Amino acid sequence: MPINLSKGQKVDLTKGNPGLKKIMVGLGWDVNAFDSGFDFDLDAAAFMLGENGKCPSEKEFIFYGNLTHPSEAVNHMGDNLTGSGDGDDEQILIDLSKIPANVSRIAFTVTIYEAEERKQNFGQVSNSFIRIVDEMTGSEIIRYDLGEDFSIETAVVVGELYKNNGEWKFNAVGSGFHGGLAALCGHYGIEVA
Repeated sequence: MPINLSKGQKVDLTKGNPGLKKIMVGLGWDVNAFDSGFDFDLDAAAFMLGENGKCPSEKEFIFYGNLTHPSEAVNHMGDNLTGSGDGDDEQILIDLSKIPANVSRIAFTVTIYEAEERKQNFGQVSNSFIRIVDEMTGSEIIRYDLGEDFSIETAVVVGELYKNNGEWKFNAVGSGFHGGLAALCGHYGIEVA
């Protein structure tokens, strides 16, 4: 049985699962019946962060335009342009054993592509979740359902993996941002054109 988390809850990932090396981070969502005249294109991303909470370089920003970190520790499985269907809409594979020493946390985010132009926000999105699956066994370890806490936000930090005393933990963050992907990039020290 997976551990179902609430916002702000932290849980050990590797301590209770010794030998855990490869995980799949699945992110999913449903779009409400509200019709803005445009499809919703939600994008998952991973920001690999140093102790200062910033990406050491642009290479540590993993998204649809940069699918794999040079270390191969983080691999984004590609962009889902519609979010239709059940289960994970986007997946990010993590090899904990390959995460570079200068990375102490990985933040997982979801943004709405062209949200302002399309007049879309997370108030129109429901059933959002993040889950962590042991890639070797296929079993779900952690699940965090975000609930309906958002209204006009266009970006959400869903959760983050972080290292503490040599063990990896997961924090259910669930905090919204205005300004979409550009705001998140600024927050994590990535310059946007």
